[in-house]
Amino acid sequence: MKIRSNLVLASIALAFAATGAFAQSAAKPSVVIVHGAFADGSDWAKVIPLLQAKGVNVVAVQNPLTSLEDDVAATKRALDLQPGTVVLVGHSWGGVVITQVGDDPKVSSLVYVAALAPDVGQSGGELGKAYPPAPGFAHISADSAGYLRMTPDGIAQHFAQDVPAKTTAVMAATQGPVNGKAFEQKVTTAAWKNKPSWYVVSSKDHMIQPEQQVAMAKTIGAKVTTLQASHVPQQSQPAKVAAVILDAVNNAK
Repeated sequence: MKIRSNLVLASIALAFAATGAFAQSAAKPSVVIVHGAFADGSDWAKVIPLLQAKGVNVVAVQNPLTSLEDDVAATKRALDLQPGTVVLVGHSWGGVVITQVGDDPKVSSLVYVAALAPDVGQSGGELGKAYPPAPGFAHISADSAGYLRMTPDGIAQHFAQDVPAKTTAVMAATQGPVNGKAFEQKVTTAAWKNKPSWYVVSSKDHMIQPEQQVAMAKTIGAKVTTLQASHVPQQSQPAKVAAVILDAVNNAK
């Protein structure tokens, strides 16, 4: 009887321990990632498993890239599905989206990765006017409906010049064309004014001038990590990008 009682007590103790571990895991913020233009959610395929290995729930939004409103709506749907707080990550154009939607009460913090960070009343397109044109823009073309695409050479040489050719070929094939008018749409809120922010500066970026990234990171008061990377450090240096996101997760309040 004594042995049986001890087994029962041990089972109860294990159950409580498991419940505690589950609660601790559930309390960890989820990560919602908003991809940029000329990309889709698969652009983050190297970072996502690194976050999952640390017990973080991750969702990559599939932006329609049809307008700011549509991308905000898609991100809001992803936020609504999360059980608790969220670290919201935006790359490139995705920075405009998280700036607009990041005031959502579920969002604990923002992570900008080589991303645009407008202020209230600014559009993504106007942010770079004070800087020389980034060389990658010479490799963008518009179709008859006003949707913009990058050429395969543009992606290989300017969007992701530090990524293997086999990968850039897939990136070119899976890119999400973006409605050019989206870059003219102004944000009506700037979540970085109320939420702690992190910023990954890509010092070899050919799409958003590195000097512009440094200036935006300073304006929003972000914690800055600088990487010797192209416009897609999530592809060329995924572990370092994951480390920045995990820092935001671990410091969420």
